[in-house]
Amino acid sequence: MKAVILAAGVGKRLHPLTQHRPKCLIEIGGRSLLARYFDALAKVNIRNITILVGYKHDMIREAVGTFPGSHSVQFIMNEDYRRGSIGSLWRAREVLDDAAVIMDADVLFHQAILDRLVQSTHPNALLMDESVQQTTEECMVVVRNNRVVALTKRMPTPYDVAGEGVGFLKVAKAEGPNLIKAVEGRINQGHLDMEYEDALEEFFQSTAVGYETIGGLPWVEIDFPEDVQHAQNDVLPKLQQDV
Repeated sequence: MKAVILAAGVGKRLHPLTQHRPKCLIEIGGRSLLARYFDALAKVNIRNITILVGYKHDMIREAVGTFPGSHSVQFIMNEDYRRGSIGSLWRAREVLDDAAVIMDADVLFHQAILDRLVQSTHPNALLMDESVQQTTEECMVVVRNNRVVALTKRMPTPYDVAGEGVGFLKVAKAEGPNLIKAVEGRINQGHLDMEYEDALEEFFQSTAVGYETIGGLPWVEIDFPEDVQHAQNDVLPKLQQDV
């Protein structure tokens, strides 16, 4: 299994924090988000890592060169990094030739969250924080008949259960072509400003995708300055706790 980390974006909602560095290099507790990803991936024995880069990509390349451990790292440049994240996932298509965990690069998370995804009995799976109800723009995992039918900010009905998506998707080797096909369809339609989550509708129709719940485990997606404070003050102290 390999990891594909989407780290090309500008993070404009985090200015001025991201004015001089990419979002994945924001430090929480003295360590960058990306460094924490590498540690977490090593603990689940994933050392083949592809990083989609764009904004201030040289800083990411330099930082990765300082990380300890034996990783095989490939960088793929997304020149259209100011547009939607669908462009990054499309550029990653050639590395989706094996089982993969596709990861947004802006999450501070407990190790048990990644463990739960990798160890899931579902070959294809999303993580769902079932303790979160949508109040503003949370991207929600939506399940019907025990199968994911959407990953979206626009809730469909009816559904059986829903919860906030953590931003990590596990895809089996056999289903990689279905994912690529779904993304390709939106690219061919010119939807280059789309977030990749919105391009997955066809993938969910063609592919059985399960889910794992993580309610109660500490995590935070870092989109706004207040998320950094929440990460530092509330989430970080819980990361070393047993679950």
